[in-house]
Amino acid sequence: MALLEVEDLTVEFYTQEGVVTAADGLSYRIESGETFGVVGESGAGKSVTALSLMRLIESPGRITSGEIRFKGQDILGMTEQEVRSIRGNEIAMVFQDAQTALNPVYSVGEQIAEAMRHHLGYDDREAKERTIQLLDTVNIPEAESRYSDYPHEFSGGMQQRAVIAMALSCDPDLLICDEPTTALDVTIEAQILAEIEELAEEFDTAVQLITHDLGVIAEVCDRVMVMYAGKPVEKAPVEELYYDPKHPYTVGLMSSIPRVGDDRDRLQTIPGTMPDLVELPTGCSFHPRCPFAEEVCTRKQPSLIDADRDGTLDADHVAACLEYTGDLTEGLDYEVVVEGSDEERVVEEDQNV
Repeated sequence: MALLEVEDLTVEFYTQEGVVTAADGLSYRIESGETFGVVGESGAGKSVTALSLMRLIESPGRITSGEIRFKGQDILGMTEQEVRSIRGNEIAMVFQDAQTALNPVYSVGEQIAEAMRHHLGYDDREAKERTIQLLDTVNIPEAESRYSDYPHEFSGGMQQRAVIAMALSCDPDLLICDEPTTALDVTIEAQILAEIEELAEEFDTAVQLITHDLGVIAEVCDRVMVMYAGKPVEKAPVEELYYDPKHPYTVGLMSSIPRVGDDRDRLQTIPGTMPDLVELPTGCSFHPRCPFAEEVCTRKQPSLIDADRDGTLDADHVAACLEYTGDLTEGLDYEVVVEGSDEERVVEEDQNV
């Protein structure tokens, strides 16, 4: 049994313009101690997926179908009181904007200590000692004297570290990180990612990392799910995704990454924008932007399929493209430049499954 199992999760928002399906049939699992990445453009449904795990979807949104099992327990079937006992305790979340996640009228130390008093029954002295230890663990200098400081007295990077300390305060089994390095400069970003990785290993915590940055995914994740317009379009171990991407959307994301020594005049881009989730295109949602789309893509919706490039089954690497069902007449034909740890490899693909 996996630590977290999500099956056929669908989340809808009921607006004046129509029904927005922000997450459509998501299924994935996270094992204990694993770091699982979720990547995609803004509007792909990444954050909605994370909020669903915490039962934090608010009106006009609603989880309309699917199952979320944590340690075998059905989260969607729990009472609000039962969910609160898990939220912040066994499942914790690092939100995208630390500045809004911290309450400006309470000291940083008190906000972290409160979680331990509530979930673990610590008294004031125990909670303060543990909080100072956590602030020191996430590399906040002079942790004891900073306990009484307010959020506005912390820099952006220190605020994010404080939020991570708060999330780890109850030693959760699953840590959800929603764009944890947004608005931070690259130096601080690298430090925060390194700390998340080290702390997850130290606390034996599984991590679901949400980002739009494939470089971040490559650095810290074991497996990854690529999302587009609320749907998963590819799932794979990280190394396989980078050296052998299967979905045209993933290929487009990979090709848009700037690399040292790149002699291209312009970076490759994916034409167009994410579709309106109220009026999704028929067939494959990506077909209006896909350079390999054929007529069949406009009317047939692909599902994730276990198909490797040589036609053999590979349950670890799946993609939602009609290429792997044999519906495309031309097949995929592209070149992916991958920057390896020791050398740069060029993988040329000419597909006709």
